[in-house]
Amino acid sequence: MSAQAYDPLADQRGPDGPEFDVFTTGTVFLDIVFTGLQAMPAAGTEAWAEGMGSCPGGIANLAIASSRLGLRTSMAAAFGDDDYADFNWRILCEQESVDLSRSRRFQGWHSPVTVSMAVNRDRSMVTHGHPPPMTASELIGRPPRSRAVITPLSIEEPLGDRGAPTWADLAHQDGALIFADVGWDPSETWSSILLDQLEVCHAFMPNAVEAMAYTQTETPREALYALADRVPLAVVTDGANGAMAIDSTTGEEAYAPALRVTALDPTGAGDVFGAGMVLGTLSGWPLADRLAFAGVCSALAVQQFGGSLAAPGWGDIADWWNGIRAAAGHSGAYIDSLARRYAFLDRLVPAVPVGAVRRAAATMSRHADVEAGALRFADGKKPGE
Repeated sequence: MSAQAYDPLADQRGPDGPEFDVFTTGTVFLDIVFTGLQAMPAAGTEAWAEGMGSCPGGIANLAIASSRLGLRTSMAAAFGDDDYADFNWRILCEQESVDLSRSRRFQGWHSPVTVSMAVNRDRSMVTHGHPPPMTASELIGRPPRSRAVITPLSIEEPLGDRGAPTWADLAHQDGALIFADVGWDPSETWSSILLDQLEVCHAFMPNAVEAMAYTQTETPREALYALADRVPLAVVTDGANGAMAIDSTTGEEAYAPALRVTALDPTGAGDVFGAGMVLGTLSGWPLADRLAFAGVCSALAVQQFGGSLAAPGWGDIADWWNGIRAAAGHSGAYIDSLARRYAFLDRLVPAVPVGAVRRAAATMSRHADVEAGALRFADGKKPGE
């Protein structure tokens, strides 16, 4: 029996509305993850891992996180013609319900691959790949109508250039809100010119290091204030210190502490957080609730191995909230504080179907390896089916 979809934006949908809630683009990797290693292998030796699994990575982390939360998600990416691309395409399209109508297969271009090895709550990675055969704007053309697009700021394809509009600019012209992020600057020049692109964005969601570097400030909060002068919704994430945001469209300022969890794998945590913020914003939630919701989504993800497939669905969120409610009042002040902070979930969780989407934990075989007969592939089938 397939998982039941929960549509958090059902009351906003109409015959003339956008086709998708979220549109994004980027590179899809095949992620191969080894877990439970006692130590990294020394030169000339072989190490055995307790478990391993494979899943789509890269921009697939964001697409899957958005789709798991009930957002109608479309993604444009280059796919090769190899078996890795077949696997990634099938997982995204068939299992995770991500629309790939703007994606293309390219003959003779092989899929980028990342091997990740987890040791003592840390990880090391090896990646191989080649640049995609065409730019994002060439691949996409005019994107489908969407409520929001998620894109990084880029020097190569800057937003807001009227003479050479990017795919995101075209989406913005059609009414989409632009949610922007930014990656690490390998040159470490952190040019503030990049931030000029925020003029056409609705939201900017960097981490604390990036935010302070680009705004030339000394604290995450000072960076937040500087960014709030440039973009309607400024969000700064700060790892174990939580997240803070200012929404100038509503006049709200909010802070949400991070949940106390044992983080096993941070892969994709920022993408899960971003998907939660997009959902909360499109739903019109108060800023404090948006931050809290994005935080719990991220916290649930980092407690599992596997990047994209560790992203929680509404079933996982409902399980977590029901557990908090059951423990409140007799499990200490911390649990009581969570019950207060997340009380807004009371109006959402009752609408979640009992069989709602949950993370694809079975794709990662760390536990399945030691449970006889339990091994399943990502599509839920046993070997040989």
